[in-house]
Amino acid sequence: MIAFKDRFGFERGAVSLANWRERPFSLWSFQNVGEIVPSAAIRCADSLEGQADIGSRDLISQTVSLNGRSETVGAFLERTHTDAFLVVKGGKIIAEPNAPHMDTDARHITFSVSKSLTAIVAGALEGSGLLDPDAPVTRYVPEAGGSAYADAKVRHVLDMTVSLNFEETYLDPASAFGRYRRATLWNPSQAGASAETMREFITGIGKGEGAHGEVFRYRSPNSDLLGIIVERASGARYADLMSETLWMPLQARRDAFV
Repeated sequence: MIAFKDRFGFERGAVSLANWRERPFSLWSFQNVGEIVPSAAIRCADSLEGQADIGSRDLISQTVSLNGRSETVGAFLERTHTDAFLVVKGGKIIAEPNAPHMDTDARHITFSVSKSLTAIVAGALEGSGLLDPDAPVTRYVPEAGGSAYADAKVRHVLDMTVSLNFEETYLDPASAFGRYRRATLWNPSQAGASAETMREFITGIGKGEGAHGEVFRYRSPNSDLLGIIVERASGARYADLMSETLWMPLQARRDAFV
């Protein structure tokens, strides 16, 4: 067995909420988010047969041209710090090249891909008649009545056309985004600062300039609120909804975590 430090170049104890999204610590943490951030299981279907990896070596040796620059797929994946890469054709996995530090069976954080997955769950609930996209947000989340969402529709949340007084300033710990990350338990708390839950933070965001529905604004709290909306509309936990409406129908081979 290879020692942790020999494999990753640092000790496990060096990884914390303050640095887990930074290299080199992300080499380990992106595969083990559940040890850093509280997580819940999204169950997969049972007794599924795996598929053989049949073409990774051929794929990474292929040469591609991007913006006038030619390089092999393998060189591109290394240059862009890609941990795992999956190619599906005709419903079958045809290649799955991974970085040396990435285990084939390991889980890996998907970050904002989760936004699209949450929207798919919302679409499934709409199809079953449990969620009305044209309903006011406050039908499902009454406590949003004093926020920017007070006069917004669920469709505005889905389309990210809510007028929010919120900017995604990722690197400023003193910004509203810094508060947001602390509320979602992605960053450590600040000394002297009062703790707030994610729901408390979201339902406290004020309205920005302009009306809802006019401008697309990529704002992460919209997707967190959508997660709350689908739970309220269905009466089920988000992880269970994802399992029943997406993960099991897809015949996913492994549990996911959220």
